[in-house]
Amino acid sequence: MNMEYENWKKNIIIFLSSQTISLFGSSLVQYAIMWHITLTTQSGMMMTLFILCGFIPTFILSPFAGVWADRYNRKVLIILSDSLIAVATLVMAIVFLMGYETVWLLFAMAAIRAIGTGIQGPAVGAILPQIVPEDKLTKVSGINGSIQAIIMFVSPMVSAAMLTMATLEIIFFIDVVTAAIAIVTLLVFLKIQVHAKASEVQTTSYLTDFKAGLTYINNHAFLKTFFLYFAVLFVLMAPAAFLTPLQVTRSFGDDVWRLTAIEIAFSIGMMAGGGIIASWGGFSNKVHTMTLASIIMGICTIALGIMPMFWAYLLFMAIFGVTMPVFNTPTTVLIQERVEGDYLGRIFGVFGMIATSMMPIGMLIFGPMADVVRVEWILLGTGVLMLILGVLFGRNKVLLKAGEPVVVPKSSDLTL
Repeated sequence: MNMEYENWKKNIIIFLSSQTISLFGSSLVQYAIMWHITLTTQSGMMMTLFILCGFIPTFILSPFAGVWADRYNRKVLIILSDSLIAVATLVMAIVFLMGYETVWLLFAMAAIRAIGTGIQGPAVGAILPQIVPEDKLTKVSGINGSIQAIIMFVSPMVSAAMLTMATLEIIFFIDVVTAAIAIVTLLVFLKIQVHAKASEVQTTSYLTDFKAGLTYINNHAFLKTFFLYFAVLFVLMAPAAFLTPLQVTRSFGDDVWRLTAIEIAFSIGMMAGGGIIASWGGFSNKVHTMTLASIIMGICTIALGIMPMFWAYLLFMAIFGVTMPVFNTPTTVLIQERVEGDYLGRIFGVFGMIATSMMPIGMLIFGPMADVVRVEWILLGTGVLMLILGVLFGRNKVLLKAGEPVVVPKSSDLTL
């Protein structure tokens, strides 16, 4: 085995452990802030502002963060972003303890956390191929997806329980502690080589590097088609992601347990999906796996629009959850395999821009529509379009060629 991957199992356990600890603390705070704003303001506008503060900085930063992930030490970038979030959370906890509990501070907190996430996303996506051998990327990404799903399942319940027993400041302090543990774990225990470009003297400007990343995408038909497909898919997924609680409230009843049930069903599905893709690995052609998941997503979206019984609705919500890691894992691995190591950060930066912006753009279309058209009809329409998109995706020759198994064992030698 390549010396670069000699201790890969130890390194990936250390890395995923640190990310899990950090993500759990962040999720606790995220839910606590969201529910605090909901309970204290009971305002849809305030919730909208909170969501905007949580995604706009990530969207703006992603292209710059992609360049940084290619130019600098990725481990250091992850540590710095965790540190930024931890310091901001600590300051917020102290300010709240002093009695300044204004909602605008929580918006500022959401924006700072989004900055940290924007820096961290491309670095995490680009660092995994440095740690994990190529033939193990799918399995590791599947396991990571399962861990994230478990956190999504557990953290809302833990956060809700803590809010009934403790104050918001206590939850802030818990996040500071988990972030500190994650930072120390990476700093002390994770030993990996700096990737080639970061170890060189940088002779080009940020703008030149960013333009080089865009040129790289433009010169490769696979990436252009891939990103266009994702942009359209994410817009079409917006109603299933954001309008289903509204639909449940209108059509099945406004009981809180129903809203909790759809979140739990989706999270359980995601946990199962992560396990499935980690053990199965998907079809030999990754695009076939993504196509299957896309088509099932479309079917589930249609089903959510026509199901008259709540238990059946929950079943399809869970199946939708299963498809997410089955779709996301080969997506991430395909980028990691097909993009040269020196460009990975920038490509993940652009991917992050698409991921963070398309669903909110979709909500600008479908949100107002939901006040004049039944949510069921919106789900039915977007589900049919997702089905068509999935079929087109699976028949695209450029994508199918890119999805074929990689025969070159070393990711840094791969080209499109």
